[in-house]
Amino acid sequence: MSKPKAPPKQASNESRAVLRTVRISPQKLNLVAQSIRGLSAEKAVNELRFSQKRIAKDVLKCLKSAIDNAENNHGLDVDGLVVAQAHVGKNITMKRMHTRARGRGVRIEKMFSQLTIVLRDTTKQPETAEAA
Repeated sequence: MSKPKAPPKQASNESRAVLRTVRISPQKLNLVAQSIRGLSAEKAVNELRFSQKRIAKDVLKCLKSAIDNAENNHGLDVDGLVVAQAHVGKNITMKRMHTRARGRGVRIEKMFSQLTIVLRDTTKQPETAEAA
């Protein structure tokens, strides 16, 4: 017998998108994520579109995916969406060697990150069974 499915990890008025294995350090990605936390979806899109950071294009893709998920999968109003969370986490680390003088070598760590964007519809109240 199979186990029953776990309840969804988000409320009925939320949608999310996850960007996994992004080739940037979590510290740098968090700077961009901080700039959109708490903004409305429209303002967050504009913020990322005009950002000078390289990773802003990938974050914008993830944000648009979360907006599309809210509209198509959850039936939420796009105009009332707010970036409730923009969570950055560590992912894998590639270890590389850099040759140095006198036959030595130093280790270089190439960091990967993961970004989760949660959008919340402020016009709609969550249902009590799914919110808990």
